[in-house]
Amino acid sequence: MEKLYVIKIGGNIIDDEAKLSSFLQSFALIDGKKILVHGGGKLATRVAEAMGISQQMIDGRRITDAETLKVVTMVYAGFINKNIVAKLQANGCNTIGLTGADGNLITAHKRSHATIDYGFVGDVDAVNDELISQLLQKNINLVVAPVTHDSKGSLLNTNADTIAQEIAKAMSRGHEVSLIYCFEKRGVLLNAEDEDSAIAEINPAYFSTLKEKEIISAGMIPKLDNAFAALQSGVQHILIGHADDLSQLINNQAGTAITNE
Repeated sequence: MEKLYVIKIGGNIIDDEAKLSSFLQSFALIDGKKILVHGGGKLATRVAEAMGISQQMIDGRRITDAETLKVVTMVYAGFINKNIVAKLQANGCNTIGLTGADGNLITAHKRSHATIDYGFVGDVDAVNDELISQLLQKNINLVVAPVTHDSKGSLLNTNADTIAQEIAKAMSRGHEVSLIYCFEKRGVLLNAEDEDSAIAEINPAYFSTLKEKEIISAGMIPKLDNAFAALQSGVQHILIGHADDLSQLINNQAGTAITNE
């Protein structure tokens, strides 16, 4: 099967113009078909505050009311997405930027929770892998913003890690998929204060131990939950590491590998 890289880039890199430019240069050099999924929450928060729209976060998740939905759509699907596309074009990487609504790429439903109203936050129902395959076959790479739709006319703010996972799962039916989460750390760290403490490999048993001993942070647990779910759904390779190390991550020479064994 043909190789496909699904790479998620975290907001801390997107907020730094120099780091983002360096990362995108490395992304453009990847040989083969590739999809980039991005976040950008800090910029969305700054824009919302500048517009006088108060922001509420619960367990790191943004409560997305109607006004906040307008902001995240403008920031994610607008400035950040097209800025990334323009920089990749400048690096000779032909790219199209999409949201879940474009081409019916990703459908989702409004999140239901017993005690919390998340507003216009979506949980993914389906990924249009046929459309993705058609674009990739035309040698067009994808940059996907974390905005989906519900097929009823509403946009939904959707977690970028989850979007990357769901795209990787859908595409694994016809490709050998590597899912790579890039952020500002060298991998999953044994000691959050020590960049040299990255764990080389985590399997389900070790993951349970890390959680029981509270060695990994609460913010990392959903990312690892997503990673193991992707492995169980056919994604072949999953790595978590620093955006600066993208070329090494592609070759499994850096970061933390997530395995089933």
